[in-house]
Amino acid sequence: MASVTDSRGERVEPRLPFRGRHTLARRLLATNLLTLALVGFGIFVLDQFRDRLLQERLERITAQASFAAEALSDESPIIKLRTMVRLGRVTGNRVRLFAPNGLLSADSWTSTGPTFTLRNPKNQPWTKDAARLLDRGFNALTRGGYVPPFHDPANDVRDSWPEARAALVTHQPQQMVREAPDLTPVISSAAALDDGSVVLIMGNDRNFTRLIRSERTSLGIAMLVAALLSIGLSLFLARTIVSPLRQIARAAHRVRLGRAREVRVPRLPARQDEIGMLARAVSDMSQSLRKRIDNIEAFAADVTHELRNPLASLRSAVDSLEHIDDPKLRTQLLDVVRQDVLRIDRLIGDISEAARTDAELARARFERVDLGQLIEQLVAAWEQRRSTGEVRIAFARPRRDSTVVLGDPTRLARAIDNLVDNAISFSPSAGLVEVVAARVGNDVRIRIDDEGPGVPTEQRQAIFNRFHSVRPEAEQFGRHSGLGLAIARAIVEGHDGEIDVADRDDAQSGARFTICLPAADRE
Repeated sequence: MASVTDSRGERVEPRLPFRGRHTLARRLLATNLLTLALVGFGIFVLDQFRDRLLQERLERITAQASFAAEALSDESPIIKLRTMVRLGRVTGNRVRLFAPNGLLSADSWTSTGPTFTLRNPKNQPWTKDAARLLDRGFNALTRGGYVPPFHDPANDVRDSWPEARAALVTHQPQQMVREAPDLTPVISSAAALDDGSVVLIMGNDRNFTRLIRSERTSLGIAMLVAALLSIGLSLFLARTIVSPLRQIARAAHRVRLGRAREVRVPRLPARQDEIGMLARAVSDMSQSLRKRIDNIEAFAADVTHELRNPLASLRSAVDSLEHIDDPKLRTQLLDVVRQDVLRIDRLIGDISEAARTDAELARARFERVDLGQLIEQLVAAWEQRRSTGEVRIAFARPRRDSTVVLGDPTRLARAIDNLVDNAISFSPSAGLVEVVAARVGNDVRIRIDDEGPGVPTEQRQAIFNRFHSVRPEAEQFGRHSGLGLAIARAIVEGHDGEIDVADRDDAQSGARFTICLPAADRE
């Protein structure tokens, strides 16, 4: 099945049926179990067939021994021998009669000659050796009992045959199976006569081995078909795995090379297995990587732009100092230099903070943080160590452990601190900044209200962009870099939260910043 190309010229593998309905683990397990089940079923069938056939052979020779015992009772030695010879010729077996003293009294082969011959495997072609090798393999799988080899005893008496001794003791027909050198069965049965004699019938049933090998051949063909089916299923399964992985690998390679700005990683929405999960994860990862690269490029461009202005002003002031002798003018220029240095220092600090925020949040180990206690400490720090002018800060501490979230306390403190700093800078003299924290459902909400002019509707998204700054006219030059709100948003989003701004609904003017964070489960 050939691949096709999409409108972008990228190769797209054709859709395969049933490729995304089950997990890979289930499909692999099903394929392996199918093969094992077919092999096990074949072994079971062969074992049952062999057992039934052997049981039928044993029942037949036992019936012959019982018949011979009945027929040989109360007969003269001559009639006994004729009966034994006739039975041996009809069945192809060897019939022995042991006297009550255990000695051999009659043997059908003395009149008929051997009715079967045990073949020497050394004199047979290699194909028979291969067949016997398969016999041993299947016997090892299907038969657990030991089968003794057949040997003609040197002294052919009753006690040399265990089945004959057992028949004399139990007065019941006894059977025994031995293995000829060529692995064909030698089946025997003994029955006791009323006078203490024992008749022993024995035959080498080569037809039994032929039937077993014929059944094994049929089973082998069936297993071969099963193996081919398993191979086909495995190839199909491999195709459902390899093809999408190849697409993902090619896309990942293009992402690594970075030659195309937008690389489409296949998401495979139709697949609900591990391959689909991997495809969507790689796609999301590449998009996140592309977004981060774009942010880095934009951030670098913004840093260059923001640093250029104070550096140009600083260079102009420094160059002018060499040509000005007026002390007042020189003082003014030095003040410009000082302000530019402060602005550059502020920019460098905030730029460093912004650059570290994402990376540190990705590596941070979150812990339980009580935002009520954290905000209380921040407010105390503002009132004691920072300049708020005439602006007052009001915070009503919530109930203990009611505003607990999972996060990095240092970063969360920085986000809230930036918002409080922003509210103070926009508040009028003697204004009030209110900070409220409360749990609402499964979230913890932090609200920071000021009494400033508010944020224009068209600016409410832009103020969270890096280096976007709408500052009060009376603010000291270089005090803010335009990164505070951007850092706050990055920290909040890094904690799976949201931040937004709106006008206050309980005052004539003022902005209301709201942070919403997932609440931690109560211990």
